[in-house]
Amino acid sequence: MAGEIDAALRRRVSERADHLCEYCLVHEDDTYLACEVDHILSLKHGGLTAPENLAFACFDCNRHKGSDVGSVAGASREFVRFFNPRLDKWTGHFFLDRFKIVPLTEIGEATARILQFNNRERLLRRGAVIEAGRYPGIAALARLRD
Repeated sequence: MAGEIDAALRRRVSERADHLCEYCLVHEDDTYLACEVDHILSLKHGGLTAPENLAFACFDCNRHKGSDVGSVAGASREFVRFFNPRLDKWTGHFFLDRFKIVPLTEIGEATARILQFNNRERLLRRGAVIEAGRYPGIAALARLRD
């Protein structure tokens, strides 16, 4: 099947991301439902099952994103694509303010809103992970880009 992701490809995607969700940066070990391989551009939109179109995503980010590729954002209310871990640097679109992931751009705003980075439950879980010293620092963020 064209969309199947075998164990070797999953391992490659996971290792490239340092086992962090490439959207919200939670480590796979700190998730309830583990992480999955996400098609950045979904198969139904013509995306390929190839490393350059795959991201490591926690269950929450992957479910909220679904097959969406973007949303309307900002004051312009124009359609913008979501953050793409293969093209974009995380710190160019977001910053961490205590426990909250704050968008810096319209791409960041659309992504944070649709993927629900800052809903109450995720803020509480992220806070616990940060307080335990397990949320990535800037050095980890720098490695998240190919």
